[in-house]
Amino acid sequence: MARQQPVVAARSAGLWVCEGIAGIGEIVDTWSARDLPFSGAVSHTNVTLLTSNGRRPGDALYALRTSLNASPGQLGDWNQNQVNPCTWSRVSCDPHNNVISVSLTSMGFSGVLSPKVGALKMLGTLSLQDNRITGEIPQEYGNLTSLTILNLENNMLTGEIPSSLGNLNQLQYLLLSRNNFTGAIPMSLSALPKLIGLQLATNGLTGQIPDHLFQLSDFNFTGNQLNCGIGFAHRCASRSGGASSKQNTGMIVGIVGGLLGLLLLGCLVLFLWKGRHRGYKREVFVDVPGEVDRRIAFGQLKRFAWRELQLATDNFSEKNVLGQGGFGKVYKGVLGDNTKVAVKRLTDYESPGGDAAFQREVEMISVAVHRNLLRLIGFCTTPTERLLVYPFMQNLSVAYRLREIKPGEPVLDWPSRKRVALGTARGLEYLHEHCNPKIIHRDVKAANVLLDEDFEAVVGDFGLAKLVDVRKTNVTTQVRGTMGHIAPEYLSTGKSSERTDVFGYGIMLLEIVTGQRAIDFSRLEEEDDVLLLDHVKKLEREKRLDAIVDRNLHRNYNIQEVEMMMQVALLCTQSSPEDRPAMSEVVRMLEGEGLAERWEEWQHVEVTRRQEYDRLQRRFDWGEDSIHNQDAIELSGGR
Repeated sequence: MARQQPVVAARSAGLWVCEGIAGIGEIVDTWSARDLPFSGAVSHTNVTLLTSNGRRPGDALYALRTSLNASPGQLGDWNQNQVNPCTWSRVSCDPHNNVISVSLTSMGFSGVLSPKVGALKMLGTLSLQDNRITGEIPQEYGNLTSLTILNLENNMLTGEIPSSLGNLNQLQYLLLSRNNFTGAIPMSLSALPKLIGLQLATNGLTGQIPDHLFQLSDFNFTGNQLNCGIGFAHRCASRSGGASSKQNTGMIVGIVGGLLGLLLLGCLVLFLWKGRHRGYKREVFVDVPGEVDRRIAFGQLKRFAWRELQLATDNFSEKNVLGQGGFGKVYKGVLGDNTKVAVKRLTDYESPGGDAAFQREVEMISVAVHRNLLRLIGFCTTPTERLLVYPFMQNLSVAYRLREIKPGEPVLDWPSRKRVALGTARGLEYLHEHCNPKIIHRDVKAANVLLDEDFEAVVGDFGLAKLVDVRKTNVTTQVRGTMGHIAPEYLSTGKSSERTDVFGYGIMLLEIVTGQRAIDFSRLEEEDDVLLLDHVKKLEREKRLDAIVDRNLHRNYNIQEVEMMMQVALLCTQSSPEDRPAMSEVVRMLEGEGLAERWEEWQHVEVTRRQEYDRLQRRFDWGEDSIHNQDAIELSGGR
């Protein structure tokens, strides 16, 4: 029984027993979810995560964070004590919780590369370009046998390119331009069977280039002291790799641009001529359920150039960061026509089908048009980048208005909070019941609900997880979301559904009413529950409704409306997904229909569950006391 005590201690503190909390991993190795006398536990199969050499992948990644000299504000969710790094920002995993992608671009790192990264045998993409990283590439990176893309461009790396990179038989792109590498190009690189692109421009490399590398479809050796170019048998760069001089590049761009301009002008003239003669302009529209006399034109997405978004965000400056979530950072930007936009730079998005598959998914997201959903303006893709462009929401997010407002800014009043609750519910209902394939958000929280100029709720970040087709399985590639908002069955099984979104929505309602975070460790100081859900349930049982409401409202609210919203929140956060209402039911309950019946049913179930839990707790305590009594008997006997 000695192993059981930490588990009970963890529950009494209000924590779900799960990966990511210091010390819990060891406990869950011994227990399975069904052994625990409370809901919300995760199976030990999701917790014991080791690399092939016996190390935890989180250790290797945290060693990289340390060696790069990351500031306290960078990669703040990379927790040294966390067993599973798959929920960390800029990290992507496969269904088996193997780390397959790490993207740390343009973060201003000035440290060195950690050799411990070589332990991540399933890593497919490592992107560290546009930093100030120094030192050499560790030889251990030759152990990354699943690596397909290694991008270290535009850093301050030195030394020779390690020959061990010739062991990377899956490598397709090796991007090392604009560094300070010296010595010769390793002959081992010419034996890589899947290598497509090799970018080594602007370094200090010398010697002979292996002939086989000139057969690649994309290479660039310019800006070195290598044997190529004039007087040698090969060009220094492929046609896709860029010309050796800016003048030639400008000439090519000018010629191509002129031809494209003439072609577009001809197409425009032809289009106008046909339209004038036919007397109409053909458009494709989709109807928007719930909208009156309003249709949205489809096919209006704009494909932005990388340079355009780079200029709009001041080279993705940290001062323009609006927020950061599981999919990447969001930057405020101003386009050339002075339009304000929000640019989401996806850090761990992988499309198995490449650019074409990404565009298809983007088009599917763009079809989801509703007044309570964030509209997608356009997108941008490069071989290593995926960006989405949205309109800028000047009132930022609900989370900001609840907890982060600056002095002098107005607090979100109660009527506005009611509108946010109903608007968010309508947006999620549309995603679940009016999209085909339906869209599961998987990270519903106050930070992902934005506010337009009229303080109307606009749900963002939808469609970036997985578009769930009703004809297919809903097993997800990895657990996405924010601790405290994640439904227990999603955390333990990795399976998401509309009801996992309902759970997250219920937690968001608690945020709206209380103004508090879903997890707050400061409540431990008051010997209270860390999880907001447990904290509210306790106050609700004690009939202390006034203690639940955000103090910033200064009692300017309707207590009956608060009670109604709390009831809806508790119905949405039931431990069993089958017991939670659908979002269409949530909308009706918020509008005053059917809540009383559902609440009476919930109270009966909750009382039964509490009685069963108390019975198990007493049984556990009795068993533990029996052991202590037995020990006392043994110590006092045999004199």
